[in-house]
Amino acid sequence: MVDVGRLGQAAFEVGYVDEDLVRRREPLSACWTLRFERLSPVRTVKAYQGQKSMTRDYWAATTAGHLSCESHLERHHAMLMDFDLRVTGLIGQPFRLFWPGPRGRRGHVPDFFARLDDGGDLVVDVRPDDRIGPDDAEAFAATARACELAGWVFRRVGSIDPVLLANVKWLAGYRHPRNHREPVASELTRAFAEPEALLAGAERVGDRLAVLPVLYHLLWRRVLEVDLTSGPLGPRSVVRQAVTAR
Repeated sequence: MVDVGRLGQAAFEVGYVDEDLVRRREPLSACWTLRFERLSPVRTVKAYQGQKSMTRDYWAATTAGHLSCESHLERHHAMLMDFDLRVTGLIGQPFRLFWPGPRGRRGHVPDFFARLDDGGDLVVDVRPDDRIGPDDAEAFAATARACELAGWVFRRVGSIDPVLLANVKWLAGYRHPRNHREPVASELTRAFAEPEALLAGAERVGDRLAVLPVLYHLLWRRVLEVDLTSGPLGPRSVVRQAVTAR
């Protein structure tokens, strides 16, 4: 087996689809500055008979576009990146990485590529710890090595804290900009200038049926903030103005 952790930049190639929808395959060194988040996916995710997890698109508020996901877990991680204020661009199936193996060139398509607000590049693979076989381990190690050489950040992610997941899934239901309505949004921002229980603050602004969707949208955008990890989001959750927002 090739020790991928010792490979140099010349060992790697990247296949991608350029701005003109032309498929290209170039040395890694020629791809360091590519804006993959602005390009098309290198492959299409398709459903097939007998697959173990359902394929379903995720609509990302960050890009106002759809991401193809091969599993519920991928979709959940797409959602978490969409919720992350540091992420300014996002694409699924961004490129195919090639490197030498004992039986010829091997290839791997990472699940996501994200552009960060500091200009950095983030490459993400989604796979639970208990589902990583020898070939997967090699693919992730090769991707990590290529990212190291290119100056990109690589992250392999798996299971998600169930409380955080449940809360962000709830807020994601209100991520679309149509849930931002004035003057309710401005009134809610003022209402939570000091920490306040979620429902009490909402009812000070108006009827809960009209106000809560706007409140959840502001929480999604991080105009307002709440602890999403210590317990389920509820009427008594303490909401406050956030320092940063999208």
